[in-house]
Amino acid sequence: MPTQELTFSKKYNLKHALKYHDKHRDTLSRRLSNWREQAIAGKALKLAGQPATVLDLPCGTGRFWDLLARQKDRTILAADNSSAMLSVAREVTPPDVLERVQTFQCSAFDIQLANDSVDHVFCMRLLHHITRPEDRLAILSEFYRVTRHTVAISLWVDGNYKSLRRRKLEARRTHKTYRNRFVLQRRLVEQEFADAGFTIAGHFDFLKFYAMWRLYVLKKQP
Repeated sequence: MPTQELTFSKKYNLKHALKYHDKHRDTLSRRLSNWREQAIAGKALKLAGQPATVLDLPCGTGRFWDLLARQKDRTILAADNSSAMLSVAREVTPPDVLERVQTFQCSAFDIQLANDSVDHVFCMRLLHHITRPEDRLAILSEFYRVTRHTVAISLWVDGNYKSLRRRKLEARRTHKTYRNRFVLQRRLVEQEFADAGFTIAGHFDFLKFYAMWRLYVLKKQP
């Protein structure tokens, strides 16, 4: 059975949600990183056909809402497992963007929407937290259920300098500590996409051959 309450999700109280919002803006390197992720996300939306109805899950503190709202006729649904994240998102988002977004609380394991209710699921910074294959399949199956057409999903993959460096670092550790972020084998996760009923329309790398972060665009198959 899937893990319905993941360990890392318990940390997102109000204090941590505020810190999460600030961290993408507090240094030049993080602002550049955010700019790059926003640009890649825009390319993914274009590849997905500029979907008219988008579910942003997990939406965090609304980092991508401005990007999603640039399509004037787009309906934006935004959900997160953390009520604190949603509260901060509503507080920090400009009113003209916020009025475009319908927010609600739910888990990616149990999305409170009907089958085929959105054109696109937009999922940033979730799957690299999920270590168990059965949990990833449970989430992907929910995405398959609620989307009519496509999913954009980010994760960390192998086959690059940073993943090799991380693997060597983990091998040198003399004691086991709790980890909530994982690098996945591309071959493995791409097979999991297929097992959930998706084909890969394309992918975008943060920095090819260097960075672990990759954004896949998946297409739902009948």
